[in-house]
Amino acid sequence: MGKKISKLRPEDISELTTLTHFNSKELDQWYKGFLRDCPSGFLTEQEFCNIYKQYFPFGDPSQFASLVFHMFDSNSDGGIEFKEFITALSVTSRGTIEEKLDWSFRLYDQDRDGYITKTEMQEIVGAIYKMVGGMVEFPEDEDTPQKRVNKIFEEMDINQDGKLSLDEFCQGAGCDPTIIQALSLYDGII
Repeated sequence: MGKKISKLRPEDISELTTLTHFNSKELDQWYKGFLRDCPSGFLTEQEFCNIYKQYFPFGDPSQFASLVFHMFDSNSDGGIEFKEFITALSVTSRGTIEEKLDWSFRLYDQDRDGYITKTEMQEIVGAIYKMVGGMVEFPEDEDTPQKRVNKIFEEMDINQDGKLSLDEFCQGAGCDPTIIQALSLYDGII
């Protein structure tokens, strides 16, 4: 599906309606838009970062965009094809809270060992702080990435082993209304 084809094939539509929360008409519209923005049928990391820069002009979104890019690029070939794009978009925009939590957990779990360490979380949180720049004023107990990560681990690391399992992450997120609100931000927009 990375090759430029002007219309999705029926078998692709069938597969994507099963894999995503989009219907065939929406998939056709998204595909046309994807090809308009990415005529090669392939979104590079630089192009992806440029999109983030449009939405976060007062900060530096490059590190966060790169981390998210690698989540979208599920086959690790250095680019995002339409199937990868629409599958990730489906989860992040229309997925259930459970799907979004699982996706978020995988974003934080950089080494894919099934746990989030403080170092991994600090990399993501630090990238978010750089991205939002001075646009957001954080409370004093969260005004640095390290303080935010320490606070999260105090709340979520139930067994106090210095890492978060998927269960701990989901339980902790479920108790934090700001996380649920952030995960639900795009519901119904697309």
